[in-house]
Amino acid sequence: MQNGVIYGIDIAKGSSRAQEVPRYAVAVLKDGEITHHTMVRLHRILRMLGMDRPDYIAVDNIFELAANKQELIRFLEKLPENTKLVQVTGGVRQKSLLRLGQEHGLSFNQFDPIQEAETCAILAGLGVGDEVSLFEDITRIKVSRARSLGRGGWSQNRYRRKVHGAVREKSREIENILRKFSRETGFTFAERITEGFGGYVRAEYIVNTRRERVPVKPSVNADVQVTVKSVERDKIQYLPIKKSGRKYTIVGIDPGTTVGIAILSLDGELLLSNSIRGISHDEVVRMIAEYGKPAIVATDVYPTPSAVEKIRRSFNAVIWTPGGEIRSEDKIALARQFGYSNDHERDSLAAALTTYKAYKNVFSRVEKRAPKYLDIDRIKFHVINGDSIEEAIEKVASESRMQVKVKPEPELTKEELPDVDGHIKKLREELNQKNSQIKQLKEYVAELKYESGQKDRFIEHLEIRINKVKNSVYRQVRQEKEIHIRDSEIERLRKEISKTQKSLRNQRKQNKRLKQIRKKELRGEGLPVKIISSFTRESIEHTKELYGIKENDVIYLDDPSGGGPMTASLLVESKVKAVLISEDMPHAALEFFYDGEVPVLKGIQIHRIDDLASVDPGLLKDAIGVWKKEADERRRKKEHEQVQSILEEYQSERRRGLA
Repeated sequence: MQNGVIYGIDIAKGSSRAQEVPRYAVAVLKDGEITHHTMVRLHRILRMLGMDRPDYIAVDNIFELAANKQELIRFLEKLPENTKLVQVTGGVRQKSLLRLGQEHGLSFNQFDPIQEAETCAILAGLGVGDEVSLFEDITRIKVSRARSLGRGGWSQNRYRRKVHGAVREKSREIENILRKFSRETGFTFAERITEGFGGYVRAEYIVNTRRERVPVKPSVNADVQVTVKSVERDKIQYLPIKKSGRKYTIVGIDPGTTVGIAILSLDGELLLSNSIRGISHDEVVRMIAEYGKPAIVATDVYPTPSAVEKIRRSFNAVIWTPGGEIRSEDKIALARQFGYSNDHERDSLAAALTTYKAYKNVFSRVEKRAPKYLDIDRIKFHVINGDSIEEAIEKVASESRMQVKVKPEPELTKEELPDVDGHIKKLREELNQKNSQIKQLKEYVAELKYESGQKDRFIEHLEIRINKVKNSVYRQVRQEKEIHIRDSEIERLRKEISKTQKSLRNQRKQNKRLKQIRKKELRGEGLPVKIISSFTRESIEHTKELYGIKENDVIYLDDPSGGGPMTASLLVESKVKAVLISEDMPHAALEFFYDGEVPVLKGIQIHRIDDLASVDPGLLKDAIGVWKKEADERRRKKEHEQVQSILEEYQSERRRGLA
């Protein structure tokens, strides 16, 4: 709120839809005191609003002030800036003023306009009601000529150029103001210019913010006029008003060179998660204060670091520590739902969320037991500071009780005193009229009660029918849902059966091939071959786990590239009979197989099924024989080269000795 002034208004005589000008009862709530004004006309109320500039105008029905939407718009346009019209009985779903008063402990005579106006003002002060919004957050600024150019004479063109030039100059001035405003606040605007002889005929600017924020005011001079208006909504919108005051928060701190800060509301809503390097203590305190008043300052380590304790003392908040170390896995699990950029943000989030979880059950009990019209966060704050729930409710209730003092209307001066006898006679006539009206109203109330009883019985009958229809529809929906679930399950099982049948066919084909290989083995026509997908340690180990690699096994390398002596040693140590390849193997690995006396055979035809295969024993035996001859020849050649190298080295040493 700006100044804490609230106007409560209720119609006292007449109606906004009648020909007679209505009169109102006004209750002005200011600094805990209420001043009453009776039988006030609307134009006088507007003058009072202009002087007091209240925060809220509270009514139980907005159409007591205006007969329709257009009149209501004209009324709102006449209000001071930042003054809001509030319907305390709610927006779309309304409650009666009498019921609201009972819920908030207020008693009043519903037939007394003064008391109703007073109740409206008090309820608005408690944060009850919805703001009536008839304007979008868009402002239209129009710059145009202040006068008609007329038919003119000899100097008509010069006069037109002068006026249009003034419109252009004023438009550019406003455009510069809006550009600066856009840079400073981020609000955007659009412009539409209509050019004329010597300048602009008009210029229109659409600013995407509320009228009171726009730094341009309406004005008019001899040549140019500037109008500033809010864009009307298609229909009335009701926005819940909020109680003033700072929110209470839970703050998690991860101190250090880079400070992590996480701020939660007492409802568990994340308000801030950030980490800043090299930030000072004062800057941390200022940043936290922007989001409310900390009720708890928390850390994820024990004991409490001095930097966190210093922040706690700055706000006189309660400290919370876990009493031990929180595991990294737990921190990650806690902070994952909100997301974080680094470990500092994660640790501060974990501290704040762990604290909220520790108090969550207490907060739930507070929300169940506290009256709805009291400030729930305030009650939670007192509980955090050691009060029981009952003590906290009593404290907040006593704080919210408004000590209202009623000021009488100013007494009239002698010059303003009317004719007493005439006034008494007039009052008696009015009293007789009122008594007659009361009698008529009582009869009308009796009729309404009878009609209400009839409607209650009809509603009860309809509710019984609705319940029957609901039960029938519910059974039908449940049946359709069960059928849908069963259909989905049948479809899933069909797909699974199809998949299983396909797998079974593949297994049968594979078994048939395996039987063929086994028959060849038994007849001596085939020798089993174990296939390794690639020449790597992982593939060799994988084949060992599945099929085993033992002495005298025949191995086929599907991809012999990429291996080296270390990889080859796994097969050499297993003492395999032979290694079959279809492509060239790295030279270093090939040399290791030669040294380990394991034949490496290229181009031998095999019969393959998945990871198993067979080879003709005769072909394998012949290929191994050829390889052994090549190996013996290579060994003799290598020994000859070694002897030749030793001889050359000996001769070289002899020559150096003789010299």
